[in-house]
Order: sequence, then structure tokens, then C-alpha cells
Amino acid sequence: MTAQRACALSELEQDTALRVELDGVAIAVVLDGNGEVHAIGDTCTHGDISLAEGFVEDDTLECWAHGSAFSLRTGKPLNLPAYEPVPVFEVTIDGDDVLIDTNVKKEV
Repeated sequence: MTAQRACALSELEQDTALRVELDGVAIAVVLDGNGEVHAIGDTCTHGDISLAEGFVEDDTLECWAHGSAFSLRTGKPLNLPAYEPVPVFEVTIDGDDVLIDTNVKKEV
């Protein structure tokens, strides 16, 4: 499988997550305050909640329901109640296209 277009870079708002679905995998795509694009699994491992509806601060995405924050770089939860990480995917930018391969998890 090769990387697929998830969205346009111009669709992303800084410090906001966008939910996309590729090959049946829900992904939160985030443009952080430094202009870096991240792609992590969109489902909170604590409560089956969409992380894209949460809050972006620095390099974290916080679940709106129970407050677990996940690292955008590693997918690891930074506080309770979540204790399981979410997957992090490699992102490639090609012009205005944000490309993600759901079969390639980012090594951290």
C-alpha cells in the first residue's frame, strides 16, 4: 500500500485537528503551532472518543471527554485516565496534498 491523500494542507487550521478516514482507519491530522503536520489514530484509548474533537496544545492532542493528552510525535498518553498509546503515522507533504500511509506506523 502506498500513501494516500488525506486532505489538502490548506484545509488544516493551525492548532486544530481534522478527522479523516483512510482504508477504514480514523485518523486525526494536526497542523501544530510550528507548522508541522502530524497524523495519529483518532480514537482515544480510554473512552472510544474522537480525538479530532479535542484540543491541540504544542505537540499534544487532548481528548475533550476525559482530559487524556497524547503526544503527536509518539502517540503515548501523557496523563491518565488513558494508558495505551494511539498509532502515529508517517506524513508526507506533496505540494498542497497531505499524504498518509495507514500501513506505515511512525517509529519513535
